Amino acid sequence: MITILLIRLRRALFSLAGPCLVLVIALAGHDDLRDTALAEPRGGDDVAVVEYLRIQVSDQARDAWMEAERGSWEPWLAQQKGFLGRDLLWDPSTEEGMLLIRWSSREAWKAIPQEEVEAVQQRFELIARQALGQVKGNPFPLVYESELLPQ
Repeated sequence: MITILLIRLRRALFSLAGPCLVLVIALAGHDDLRDTALAEPRGGDDVAVVEYLRIQVSDQARDAWMEAERGSWEPWLAQQKGFLGRDLLWDPSTEEGMLLIRWSSREAWKAIPQEEVEAVQQRFELIARQALGQVKGNPFPLVYESELLPQ
């Protein structure tokens, strides 16, 4: 009985600690974010920010997700003022994709017209549907979105 309880406790701990560890590792090597954040630690508009998104991505659809990212968001983001880079991660326990998109400032990120974002999202969904053989809808719906400020 105690062994089963310990196994369950260990699984729960890993399912909670895993995503946190991934986030720390993803952000650890980005000195440019740390330096910018230290320049204004109170979180003003000029502080670097990380756009944090989670989307549903089944194991069977991972390749289609990556194909859609490469054909839409990747080239578009590379052209945006203030874009520093991004990390795409996948959590097999929740079957979710995690996107960490780094910006030089919140101001640069939020200056992008919503119409442009929506057009890229439509292209992303079209590529994903074609790769998966779907006719309509978003194959990778948004589960969560937030922004993270380095400390």
